[in-house]
Amino acid sequence: MDSSDRGASRVPSRAATAALQALRGAPPRPEQELAPGLLVRRLGRQPYVPTWDAMRAFTAARDATTEDEIWLLEHPPVYTLGQAARSEHLLDTAGIQVVQTDRGGQVTYHGPGQIVAYVLFDIRRRRWMVRETVTRLEEAVIRTLARLGVVGVRRPGAPGIYLGAPHPRAGAKISALGLKVRNGCTYHGVAINVDMDLAAFAGINPCGYPGLDTIDLARLGVHTLVDTVGMCFATELAMLAEVPAASVPATTP
Repeated sequence: MDSSDRGASRVPSRAATAALQALRGAPPRPEQELAPGLLVRRLGRQPYVPTWDAMRAFTAARDATTEDEIWLLEHPPVYTLGQAARSEHLLDTAGIQVVQTDRGGQVTYHGPGQIVAYVLFDIRRRRWMVRETVTRLEEAVIRTLARLGVVGVRRPGAPGIYLGAPHPRAGAKISALGLKVRNGCTYHGVAINVDMDLAAFAGINPCGYPGLDTIDLARLGVHTLVDTVGMCFATELAMLAEVPAASVPATTP
């Protein structure tokens, strides 16, 4: 029996039921089990605020037995502000919705053609520290890009993943990261630019950096599906979740 068969027969947890009620328009795809205690849900295109509400509902309802989940989806155009965001980093929103959130970080943009992976993990149960969790998420993005022939690197003091040398646009941001931890459990997650309208990033100082270049896979000559990139990321994170902390790279050569 494959993972989709197992997902179809599973009775949703109380936390999942609470979350899915908030996302009634989600495609009827069964969840998939990536590893013991780790599920992935592919939710299609979802409005930002109901999804945020669903993440909080899931986190509030979960208990010590609730399986961890990764939600893969796209959002309609939206600017989101992290807890540290300053209004001067909004330059010209041009009618795009702006949402103040409870995640860490500054301001970013979500829109069609970008895969968003929300990571709902009980890191206290996994005995992960927050910094270690961020390192695992960044490494999963780096390995996802590597599968596609793209070099991704970290940038000290700036969460997310950037295009590596020797590309002429080395330093351009291709993936954003922001988390919230409540009662030892995470929500929010990462976004990877696949094939999107990058012009919207000109309306902000991305992640609080004036003039920060942003790029997507399509402009690097990598033409693939948003869902494919999302499943690749989820698979890489599932494998990294089983790796001891000392074996997860903290820096990129």
